[in-house]
Amino acid sequence: MTDLVAALRATDPKERQARLVEVLVEAFAPLMERSPAEFRRRFRKMASDPFAFYRGSAPIFYADIVADDDAWGNERTGRVWIQGDLHAQNFGTYMSDDGVFTFDVNDFDEAYIGAFTWDVKRFVASLALLAWGKAISDADITRLVETYTRAYVDQVRFYARRDSDENWALTLDSATGHVYDVLVEAVSSTRVDLLNRHTVVEGHTRRMRDGANIRRLDDAERALVEEAYAHYLDTIPQDKRFGSLTYKIKDIVGASGFGIGSAGLIAYNILVEGHSQALENDVILSVKQGNVAAPSRVVDDERIAAYFEHHGHRTAVSRRALQANADPWLGYAEIGGVGFVVQEFSPYEADLDWSGLTEPDEMVQLVDDLGRATAKIHCVSDTDSDHTLVPFQVEDAIDAVIGEDETAFVAAITAFAHGYAEIVRRDHALFVDAFRGGLIPGLNPTA
Repeated sequence: MTDLVAALRATDPKERQARLVEVLVEAFAPLMERSPAEFRRRFRKMASDPFAFYRGSAPIFYADIVADDDAWGNERTGRVWIQGDLHAQNFGTYMSDDGVFTFDVNDFDEAYIGAFTWDVKRFVASLALLAWGKAISDADITRLVETYTRAYVDQVRFYARRDSDENWALTLDSATGHVYDVLVEAVSSTRVDLLNRHTVVEGHTRRMRDGANIRRLDDAERALVEEAYAHYLDTIPQDKRFGSLTYKIKDIVGASGFGIGSAGLIAYNILVEGHSQALENDVILSVKQGNVAAPSRVVDDERIAAYFEHHGHRTAVSRRALQANADPWLGYAEIGGVGFVVQEFSPYEADLDWSGLTEPDEMVQLVDDLGRATAKIHCVSDTDSDHTLVPFQVEDAIDAVIGEDETAFVAAITAFAHGYAEIVRRDHALFVDAFRGGLIPGLNPTA
């Protein structure tokens, strides 16, 4: 049992419930006020089971973890690029800018600078919760967590002993098992299918399809988005720019209803000309308000906060740092003083789906791959990237702090996984009672 888990176990349930509500309100009050109906839907999804609650409550994790005694944290390993919300379902596929289908971490909305152990601990607790929900034994949960953690350490050492950070990736040529299946699913997707689902062709041009979650803009709002789009183009690195036909706007709409973590956020979809005038080459861009990264709420470092223009900028810079060969459309913009991240609405993204995995033996290779993918994002995100926030080689720092024998590290991470997952299961019940009982200000559950 870790000191943090012991302290949380000893907390009075009423005090803990009040603390949960306090953290959620502090994190989401402006968004809840803007879109109470969306947050009611979000909280009902979180109420469905402990894993769903954990996915939607990253600020609670950070409010807790900042008090954890981290034996592997120092002035370097405590300040690296982290994904920020690393749980078992935040992995999937993307097409790299050199055209290769790759399996990797696929969500960077919460990315920030923090302790590498925060990503590792957040993931293993989610793994323990997911496995518990499948009635997997504690012994097998231990095996899965140890497999993930040892793979993470092994991959860090791989990078520490090589000159290049980008020579390893999970692709169609290297993946096996469930990861390979996810990549095959992505390969079968096409841009035409995506465009047919979200757009219509009228005459000789294409526009966004109308629907329940699509909003047409008035002239004034469209003008603001067009102006922001023009500035966004300047945020695309020169070596990722396309030719002159690309980037011409065809249509702009407001969008909503696109994910549990995006409730209350402003978003737009922009349809633009692709590599040619052929209609099948059109591209849909997602322009989404950057949210406040959960780790940023507990990292008290003005140098880090001052580096980012806004949370859209932070999200884009973080993705470029953490994901090798990132989306060539990736950039950022500002609309009405609010930061937005801009990226392609890609047809080649397939999320990791655990629903078909029921036995621990089916999961072992997968969690090994996820451990290595986690190490990859940490180790490619240092002095080799296009920023100055992490001026050292992350793999060397992590390798040094873990040491030649990872036994103590693996044991501590495994103990945390079991202990914190137990806390989350208790928190889930407290959250459900608080929501049902109308204890969350501004969100009447009967509305």
